Amino acid sequence: MSQFTINLIFVGASFALYFGIAFWARAGSTKEFYVAGGGVHPVLNGMATAADWMSAASFISMAGLIAAGGYANSTFLMGWTGGYVLLAMLLAPYLRKFGKFTVPDFIGDRFYSRTARLVAVACLIIASVTYVIGQMTGAGVAFSRFLEVDNDTGLIIAAIVVFFYAVLGGMKGITYTQVAQYVVLIIAYTIPAVFISLQLTDTFIPAIGLFSNHTESGKPLLQKLDEVVRELGFRDYTADVDNKLNMVLFTLSLMIGTAGLPHVIIRFFTVPKVADARWSAGWALVFIALLYLTAPAVASMARLNLLSTIYPDGPTAQSIEYAERPDWIKNWETTGLIKFEDKNGDGRIELYNDTPAFEAEATARGWNGNELVVNRDILVLANPEIANLPSWVIGLIAAGGLAAALSTAAGLLLAISSAISHDLIKGTINPDITDKGELFAARVSMFVAIVVATYLGMNPPGFAAQVVALAFGIAAASIFPALMMGIFSKRVNSKGAVAGMLAGLISTLVYIFLFLGWFFIPGTASYANTPDNWLFGISPLSFGAIGAVINFSVAFLVSSMTEEPPKEIQDLVESVRYPQGAGKAVDH
Repeated sequence: MSQFTINLIFVGASFALYFGIAFWARAGSTKEFYVAGGGVHPVLNGMATAADWMSAASFISMAGLIAAGGYANSTFLMGWTGGYVLLAMLLAPYLRKFGKFTVPDFIGDRFYSRTARLVAVACLIIASVTYVIGQMTGAGVAFSRFLEVDNDTGLIIAAIVVFFYAVLGGMKGITYTQVAQYVVLIIAYTIPAVFISLQLTDTFIPAIGLFSNHTESGKPLLQKLDEVVRELGFRDYTADVDNKLNMVLFTLSLMIGTAGLPHVIIRFFTVPKVADARWSAGWALVFIALLYLTAPAVASMARLNLLSTIYPDGPTAQSIEYAERPDWIKNWETTGLIKFEDKNGDGRIELYNDTPAFEAEATARGWNGNELVVNRDILVLANPEIANLPSWVIGLIAAGGLAAALSTAAGLLLAISSAISHDLIKGTINPDITDKGELFAARVSMFVAIVVATYLGMNPPGFAAQVVALAFGIAAASIFPALMMGIFSKRVNSKGAVAGMLAGLISTLVYIFLFLGWFFIPGTASYANTPDNWLFGISPLSFGAIGAVINFSVAFLVSSMTEEPPKEIQDLVESVRYPQGAGKAVDH
């Protein structure tokens, strides 16, 4: 049986499961569409939240970025994990106790302002659409390889699949689909990691294998990896970062951006009680940890396997001939995500760090430039092939990668559609709209959002995890401060909240667009995205933390210069922060 057939079996079986669940759990009311009826068990909700959380960025791209950057890119792990803890402790229980099931609902009521609600809708849509671009980018990578089509075709297929089950099922269908997707993705991620860890270290737990000895050389795995990358002109894999400020700001941006993500916050309204929201958060952290503890090992082993494939006799010996390249390189070349150019005409693949610092060594070895370009987003998906694992493992990871991308994309589309149909149309434009009309508006807005995300996903402003990091920065600068001030400050009023959100959002977007293109349109960037051009060495990926500071500062300043919030609003804040019982999520 061919690998393509095996991939189709695994992917087809998983899709049949998702579609079946979506049809079984299809939404018949707006409450089922938005919050799954409010009766999901905390363990199931924790599993669904983990699937919602562990997107294509976590499953497909994060390990690839860590593999390429080593310790410097471990910020993705630290920021996303720490951010979930912030969300679970500081926001989720209080928002659930408040009783409204969308972020703009909370902001509109807490800051007693239609304008605040509209600004929150804008912030949510911008952050969520940016996030969906990253998901569609990752889904396109997975579909293109395992269905053996080009990247753009893979992306379009992914868009059709997501749209079908997200529109049909709403939150009810998405919740139970995500439970199935979590099971698929965690099995798909850990089984190949166990195989590869056994191959390289004789240790079946990858997280322990990372700090064990490399079987072939007898040296610690990370020491061996440092030696290999150093011989090819790269920084040591475990080398420290030069710009500590940027690293701290990037980690902080991911953390507070995580705590402001609307598609994760809305999950805490699908459970019956506030206590269940806390238990959901705890269970989700357990389920997330299974992947996040494995990811650093997957990254390190993937990098070592890749370089060992190109230099089978070591980095100081000759590389393999292009004609003898393994099948996995040939397979990924058809997607356009691996590219080879024989710059010195020797018929061999030279993979190294083509920089002025390594130029003398490269010249001495007869090299005329790096010849192999490997998209970082493919490393996790290609890992089983690189390590010559059984065909069924490759099919399994195909299904897992797609599950990761599709689960989060569906949750984001729901957040976007609820913001438009519930918060914008019902909450502002047409309060008398019927349930049927609101459901129709939600589904139309989903369609528009996925078309935009798919188009931009064809020319993304970075790798999947980098695009997602931009979305986190936008959420960090706009949504998180408003939620924090809404819960923990009785003095911040509507004028302060609106001014703060606008200041944080606009400053962050302008800084991002300057380096990554206006509205992410290719070729429109004002400056090259290099550290030399960054303000104080702060990357566009890190600016969300600065945007949050601007948001907090402007909000408190404007609030201090204007009237206090009404007494009933201050009492409301007091009641949310201190336990006095909690009602059900408010229907509408």
